[in-house]
Amino acid sequence: MEAVSTLVLFILVLAVALGFSSVRIVPQGMEFTVERWGRYTRTLAPGFNVIVPVFDRVGARLNMMEQVMDVPSQEVITKDNAMITVDGVVFYQVLDAPKAAYEVNNLEYAILNLTMTNIRTVMGSMDMDELLSRRDAINNRLLSVVDEATHPWGVKVTRVEIKDIKPPKDLVDSMARQMKAEREKRAQILEAEGFRQAEILKAEGEKQGAILAAEGKREAAFREAEARERLAEAEANATRMVSQAIGAGSLQAVNYFVALKYIEALGLIASAPNEKVILLPVEASGVLGSLAGIGELAKEAFSRSGKGA
Repeated sequence: MEAVSTLVLFILVLAVALGFSSVRIVPQGMEFTVERWGRYTRTLAPGFNVIVPVFDRVGARLNMMEQVMDVPSQEVITKDNAMITVDGVVFYQVLDAPKAAYEVNNLEYAILNLTMTNIRTVMGSMDMDELLSRRDAINNRLLSVVDEATHPWGVKVTRVEIKDIKPPKDLVDSMARQMKAEREKRAQILEAEGFRQAEILKAEGEKQGAILAAEGKREAAFREAEARERLAEAEANATRMVSQAIGAGSLQAVNYFVALKYIEALGLIASAPNEKVILLPVEASGVLGSLAGIGELAKEAFSRSGKGA
């Protein structure tokens, strides 16, 4: 009876142990592969899972979340024989757990070496200037090549980024001198362009000033000519009136004409710049008589115009 009790207890303990060994809890973001006698049979999803004890066992435990892997620095020789140091980073995600577990040995190591090899291949086919100015193109080419190569492994490479490109020190110094010379060249060009624009604007201003001055002189000459024309017309009218008066036998007209010329001559003598003292050997009564003649002529002209009206 005691032996039977021991056997039952042993069976119960064995059943409990087998029950516990058959339960597998898979965390979120993970997947486990199940192998029966060393052969893959199925994949355990996140959550509560049961396997057959003794016959089944958990094979690979795979992280199904997107992962980041650093690419260590390595030296690359460019197309123009420049030695540079490059590092990067790879983002990838396992999409097919059985392929990632059984199609390749050491998945991370395989992705890392594949990426480093393609970095040397892609960047080695480009010039130094292209490497520094076309980093997006390099990333896209690397992503395309590495993603295609890892597809049979059940992996999706989402991004490949070049973090840093370090040229040699002498090349960096040469690039700095070249950049400085280029900036000085642009500054000189801008300065020369500014002087050119200033000279053009100055010439345009002088041109407009000359045009306006010429137009002003033209207008002044026109008005001066017009004034001289009116003055000549007035003198002609006065001469005609005097001639008519002389023809009519008026002595006052003769006196007017003589007095007018006499006063004009005195004005010219007085306006001479080299004359300070003027001696006139004439009688003032003669000038007054001429002025009286001018008055009589004016009265006669006004009386005639009144009768004609």
